[in-house]
Amino acid sequence: MAGLATSLGAGAATNSLAQIPELDTIFLFGSNPTEAHPVVSLYLKKALQNGARLVVADPRKTWMAARADVWLNLKPGKNIALLNGMINVILERGWENKVFIEARTEQFGELRNKVAQYDLERVQGITGVEGDKIVEAARIYSQAGKSMIIYGLGVTEHRSGTENAMAIANLALVCGHIGRPSTGIMALRGQNNVQGASDLGPLPATFPGYQPVADPANRKKFESEWKVPLTDRTGLKSVEMLDECVKGSFKALFILGEDPAQTDPDIGHIRKALENVDFLVVQDIFPTETTRYADVILPGASFAEKDGTFTNGERRVQRVRKAIEPLAGMAEWEVMCRISTLMGYPMSYEHPSYIMDEIARLVPAYGGIHYHRLENGGLQWPCPTDDHPGTTTLYTDLFSRPGGKAQFVALDQQESGETTDDDYPITLITGRIREHYNNGSMTSRSLGISELVPEEMVEINPLDAERLGIEHQQWVNITSRRGTISVKAKVTDRSEPGSVFMTFHHRDALTNLLTSSHRDPITGTPEYKVTAVRIEAGGAVLN
Repeated sequence: MAGLATSLGAGAATNSLAQIPELDTIFLFGSNPTEAHPVVSLYLKKALQNGARLVVADPRKTWMAARADVWLNLKPGKNIALLNGMINVILERGWENKVFIEARTEQFGELRNKVAQYDLERVQGITGVEGDKIVEAARIYSQAGKSMIIYGLGVTEHRSGTENAMAIANLALVCGHIGRPSTGIMALRGQNNVQGASDLGPLPATFPGYQPVADPANRKKFESEWKVPLTDRTGLKSVEMLDECVKGSFKALFILGEDPAQTDPDIGHIRKALENVDFLVVQDIFPTETTRYADVILPGASFAEKDGTFTNGERRVQRVRKAIEPLAGMAEWEVMCRISTLMGYPMSYEHPSYIMDEIARLVPAYGGIHYHRLENGGLQWPCPTDDHPGTTTLYTDLFSRPGGKAQFVALDQQESGETTDDDYPITLITGRIREHYNNGSMTSRSLGISELVPEEMVEINPLDAERLGIEHQQWVNITSRRGTISVKAKVTDRSEPGSVFMTFHHRDALTNLLTSSHRDPITGTPEYKVTAVRIEAGGAVLN
């Protein structure tokens, strides 16, 4: 979100999912949608059935990569070098959209000078991708009529994740592939309602609607609504809160519907934080690794037990309607109101629709969104007024930056926070599979799903397996600079030589014991996609 907001003005998908089948070119970067975003993949498959060309940039041979016209099998973490190389090819051959660049962008000269340093020979050396593949991918994308870059956590979960997103924006802007139906950028969010959560206030420097707390006018507006003085001080990101718990300066923590003891990186550090904080409250619908550390556990309500809205990855605000009353007696919003009132700030709403009305008063992009308007499929923000139909395509006229122009950002390839060496010669990439979701607290309780995928496995290339003397289904120990876990090997060419892949879905094999504490310095997003490890045949190791 931070990268796209810097380049374009808003950190959100520029187009609707319904426009995807009309694409003539898909550039899929760092995403495995058939497993991690299966609904989105249905739209992509429809586009492919309609004849769309497909370029995939991914270190793994995913379902989409195996079917791509060009598969850019780059080394993990080399995203900026690859994108700079593609842009350089486009500019050298005159494939850029000169009219669009002149009319709708700024700082192009800085970008042109920077990417000139990324000739094919250099980029091939950094990324491991053959030069002719880079040229062909640049040709297909730049000369497309309707093209979208669709990217996922393989772009953002790096130390340079924000800059990776800016580099993607650079490529789209150079080609003028933005601001038209079926032409733009779509970031696939990690979970449902990530977009909605981001929109409505948890970022440490903004009020709801990305309105900076440092702006006195914003504080005055929210103070008038909430009847309480508000600070201009920037807060902490979630990972920073846990850092402060370790230091002893954070005394209490409320964790709602999140399981950092399984899903955050460097779990050893997370355990210290949860053990060290004086008072920990966890609210969830099932026991998790995190509830083990709680002083108080509050029962949550599932999607079927509460009214509200989700805002999905295409900016669409959609209604959620409860099928039954909350089994625990209260939905989370009611619990929040009750706690707030007991702590001295009276808070009450008659119904979640009243909360939505408050959002409409305070957040301009949500200004026209009310429950009675969400009965027929929802609305896409920006929807500023009660008679506005919602916005399917962003930036048709102006970008939402000062002056209305998009901004090129000149970027250099950065090293990942952790690199391989003789002791840890293999790169571990983490991600998801279709059968399980996030920490598995729900899917692992499904007998059918557990029969399909009962345990964690590590995907390893046949060449690496042969070199290490590892056979399919053999138990192996995987060790990083932080710990060791034991899983079975899955010998497959989906992983390239020199890299392996694991998920984080299983509590009995906590993959994030291995991952590092390196983060994007702008957003705090952990670098889940690059961890240096070694693999050895061995037996079980307790987490």
